[in-house]
Amino acid sequence: MLRSNDVHCTPVILSTPEETPTHRLGTYYLETGYGIRPSKVTYDRRHSAITEYDFSKVDLESLLESFDWLHLSGITPALSPSCARLILDCLRIGREKGMTVSFDGNFRSQLWTWEEARDFCTQCLPYVDVLLGIEPYHLWRDEADHARGDWKDGVPLQPGYEQQDEIFQAFAARYPNLRCIARHVRFAHSGSENSLMAYMWYQGHTFESKRFTFNILDRVGGGDAFASGLIYAFMQGYKPMDMVNFAVASSVIKHTIHGDGNITDDADAIRNLMNMNYDIKR
Repeated sequence: MLRSNDVHCTPVILSTPEETPTHRLGTYYLETGYGIRPSKVTYDRRHSAITEYDFSKVDLESLLESFDWLHLSGITPALSPSCARLILDCLRIGREKGMTVSFDGNFRSQLWTWEEARDFCTQCLPYVDVLLGIEPYHLWRDEADHARGDWKDGVPLQPGYEQQDEIFQAFAARYPNLRCIARHVRFAHSGSENSLMAYMWYQGHTFESKRFTFNILDRVGGGDAFASGLIYAFMQGYKPMDMVNFAVASSVIKHTIHGDGNITDDADAIRNLMNMNYDIKR
């Protein structure tokens, strides 16, 4: 399946039963929502192969050689202490190699607690160039006095432009290594109809995307599709407004595709949606 979708599989580690005794892949189960009933995900990730493998045996320097971009997720470190060490090692080496490093916090409450996620993901920020999402991270107003609170305290899930710009500016001031920060904002009208828009901080300015309203076939993977759309637009040298609109359109397209991967390679279709062109293509 991976190769059929042009994923480079040569570096994939195929463990032996001796290296990973349970020798099983982690899985998840999706109960698809409809109307007033939301979708529900149940994870089965404990004691999977990735949590048992000894990554100290892996030459990460060689593994990351000749690549330009490293993208990592906050789901991986939630699986085990060894996975958390792997993520920090990859971030450090990617930074040393001059790669563009992107990170998506991807908080999953069934895998670890909010504070555990914030404590770990905050450690990642000094190594990141492109940040997806504004949680789960500590962004204290005063590092010496946490009682003064976090810059994000009280900010609603659907913030206005000024609220979001203030948060972005606080991140950029605290972590000058950040080149781009982006987050999508979801408006759940029901389990089967949502709206999406996004904000992006880039080159010192905050940009606000168009808002798309759509019916949902499968929403799992929508956040990853947003991230991949932004990375693609970034690598293609899109203008800032086109970057953020393409990223949102990529996520919207994913909501019309079964499965948790945005398997389309039709960039023209995403650009047409980005421009809100819904006419049939003949």
